[in-house]
Amino acid sequence: MSRIGKLLINIPSEVNVELQDQKIIVKGRHGELTHQIPMEILVSIEESSIHITKVLDSRIARQKHGLTRSLINNMIIGVSEKFNRQLQMVGVGYRSQVSGNTLTLNVGYSHPVIFVSPPGVEFKVEANTNIFVSGINKEKVGLLASQIRSIRPPEPYKGKGIRYMDEKVLRKAGKSGK
Repeated sequence: MSRIGKLLINIPSEVNVELQDQKIIVKGRHGELTHQIPMEILVSIEESSIHITKVLDSRIARQKHGLTRSLINNMIIGVSEKFNRQLQMVGVGYRSQVSGNTLTLNVGYSHPVIFVSPPGVEFKVEANTNIFVSGINKEKVGLLASQIRSIRPPEPYKGKGIRYMDEKVLRKAGKSGK
């Protein structure tokens, strides 16, 4: 039984939630998100909270119960607060710049690496080495941040590469001179 699926979702006052058949629409000050609810799940809105229940007690319904609750909760958080991922570039000559919705990375390759942000996701760069990815959709923000990190993941000997701001890189000793 899903413990996460049983929890109520509180709706903040600045967020508007609509339910149309098996489709939920969440509107807030940062934008609007929609999600198709699986047929095995029933969503009900009561005053300032959302309650999610299973229609059947099948294996698939149990799997989707907690997932649907988490997705709807992330939609509400996204339209009211936005999601942020911070990346840090460590290395000599590594730098980044933003122009419009394009992020250009110079990370030691013979060519610059260019990322174009999908709709709803924004880039911000501070001090040429700190990259901030923000948006209302948690999945898009996390995926784009992981794609940027995969261009040059941190290596264990010198610690060079692109890492998340809160990531700890385990360092290896290297060769001894004997």
